[in-house]
Amino acid sequence: MPSSQLPPLGSMTVRPYGLLGSGNLPHMLTPVTVHIPHQLGRAEARRRIETGFSNLVSSVPGSAGTLSQRWDGDRLTFGVGVAGQIIPGVICVLDAVVTIQIDLPGVLGMIAGRLQDRLQKAGQLLLTKE
Repeated sequence: MPSSQLPPLGSMTVRPYGLLGSGNLPHMLTPVTVHIPHQLGRAEARRRIETGFSNLVSSVPGSAGTLSQRWDGDRLTFGVGVAGQIIPGVICVLDAVVTIQIDLPGVLGMIAGRLQDRLQKAGQLLLTKE
């Protein structure tokens, strides 16, 4: 497609599990879900997530840190900057398990398995009963 027919860069938007911009370029997100069982109870697990969230973020290769985070009850919604992109995610704290869900955009999906392993290990360390 000639460059004169491409939409202006500012008009490009990301639609989860959909298309990029107004063209026909696929923009897939690779979901990663980690379930971390614990015996801490909901309140203690949440406290540890709150205080140790930066450790979980640092397990993401190339992370530029947390760009946003917001608690709503026992659910943390966050965005982490990686390789010039934002990885959206959610952490749900339950009585006996913490679930981490993130969506890796585009080519970052290639690290999904490795990232899942790192998050599992970092989460288990954070939630191990002392």
